Order: sequence, then structure tokens, then C-alpha cells
Amino acid sequence: MSDASAPADLPTPPLWVLDTNIVLDVFLFADPAAQPLREALAHARIRWIRTAPMREELARVLAYPHIAKRLGYYQRSADNLLRDFDTHSHAMDVAPRAPLRCKDPDDQRFIDLALAHQAGLLSKDHAVLCMAKRMRALGVPYVGSRFEVAMTLL
Repeated sequence: MSDASAPADLPTPPLWVLDTNIVLDVFLFADPAAQPLREALAHARIRWIRTAPMREELARVLAYPHIAKRLGYYQRSADNLLRDFDTHSHAMDVAPRAPLRCKDPDDQRFIDLALAHQAGLLSKDHAVLCMAKRMRALGVPYVGSRFEVAMTLL
């Protein structure tokens, strides 16, 4: 659904950034704890934002041998999972570098996007989670890994 087709009186869904491990939990591993997030995405109660480098990272991760095995186990293909990624996410321009620096440069892009758009950030990465308090102070409504807590903010 495009923004232009949405009725003007409906509130804009809250913005969320999902790191690669969270995406795998939702679309590959079907983690039961991710059910609220899957439902929120399916019913457009949230707007998941991402950048092209985030998609490229997911494509790279899907080619890792241990992840490729899991794709086979769950009878999924990388192309199919990337199609789900594209269907449920909204492409954004790469965000400018945030004033907060992450110890893991691969995680910086998720922090930058969340801060630039004041979006919630779901991540399991310790390098991100240890920055939660500082990110909340800068306007990010939630930083964490717990789907059920995050979904109560909807």
C-alpha cells in the first residue's frame, strides 16, 4: 500500500528498524516469540524501514553455509526470503552517520537509521543493546530484542 492510498484520518504506523538477526527470526526461523512482530507486519501496524545496504547484508548472510542449511531445513530459498524482506519493508535512503558510534561497524547502519527517523530498533547485538539508554535519550522510543515488549508500544 502506498502512502498516497492511505486515508488521511488513519494514524501513521510507528517506524521500526529490524536488524538482520531479527529478520531471520521472523522470516526464517519462525521464532514463536516473533509472532507479535509477524502479525504487526502482516497487518501494517508498524512500518519497517530499511536501506539498500541492510538488504545487501541479509543477502550476504543468507549465503553463509550454516544459514543456507537452515534455509533448506525450513524449505525456504534465499530469493523467497528476500522477497518477504522487500514486501514487508520500506526502502529509505541511507541515513547520515549518527553522533553515537557503535563498536561494531556493521551495526552502525541500524543505529543511524533508527536515530534519523526516531524509529524503534529491534536487535540482538550486544554492541547495539549496550547503547539503548543513549539512543532513547536521543528520541528512539525502544531499543531491545524483546518482541513482546516492543509490540506493546504499538
